Amino acid sequence: MATGRLPTIRLRRLAGELTRLRTDSGYSREEVAGRLGVAFSTIYRIETGLTRPRAKTLRDLLELYDVDPAHRAALADLARDAGDRGWWHAYGDVLPGPYVGLEWEAVSVRNYESVVIPGLLQTADYARAVISAALEETPKATGRRVALRLQRQRKLDQRDFAMWVVLDEGVVWRRVGGPRVMAQQLRHLHELANRPNITIQVLSLRGGAYLGMGSPFSILSFAGPADGEVVLLENPGGELYLEAPDQLRRCAHIFDHLRAAALSPERSLEVLESAEKEMTS
Repeated sequence: MATGRLPTIRLRRLAGELTRLRTDSGYSREEVAGRLGVAFSTIYRIETGLTRPRAKTLRDLLELYDVDPAHRAALADLARDAGDRGWWHAYGDVLPGPYVGLEWEAVSVRNYESVVIPGLLQTADYARAVISAALEETPKATGRRVALRLQRQRKLDQRDFAMWVVLDEGVVWRRVGGPRVMAQQLRHLHELANRPNITIQVLSLRGGAYLGMGSPFSILSFAGPADGEVVLLENPGGELYLEAPDQLRRCAHIFDHLRAAALSPERSLEVLESAEKEMTS
């Protein structure tokens, strides 16, 4: 379990490969640190993806592990790419944590929400209303957060990206920003739900209690077989990330139950239409 900082996907890949090379070579972290003349913490931070190795350190590691030239070049490229700053760093003053970078590299997101519509699906007015209500900050900072949220939504246009959302029905009926803003948001949801890569389901209020009720989370999956998955839990204290296999299995199990308990995508669209009509009546 981790809070706040989490390695980027490229750093995770590099860290995983360097760890594998070390173990295959029969070295402990302590032995590698001693042979390279660096602190144990340096090797630990490299192998956990908390830091990118310096060029010399990477060369020394690959020399110690007797890595072939082609593999060395590929890992050097990966280390260089891991240092690239993504577009989201321009919003560093309002970035809550590493989530946006992870989201940008994900191939799919499974998201359960019990209070608000997910950021990737929000309109500008809805996002502004949510942020203004949740945070005490200047209008300028709020505007920056809204702009960041809208920039994130470019992810939905990536052909290899898929999103599956399960919403508690209370999210649909809550008049965030007032009836006009909410009606616009519901129309937007309806349009997005017609995209082939986006699925939206609603958990009916008539269904009573359900597994995972009231604990929103997102499961991010990545393309590389060694990249694994990450779960984000948001709370007033900040972002909480889960990566342990048993935690990931538990969240996937809960999400499967939520999908099964929710209305079908077709019935869910009817709920969105009904709520929109009430907002405009």
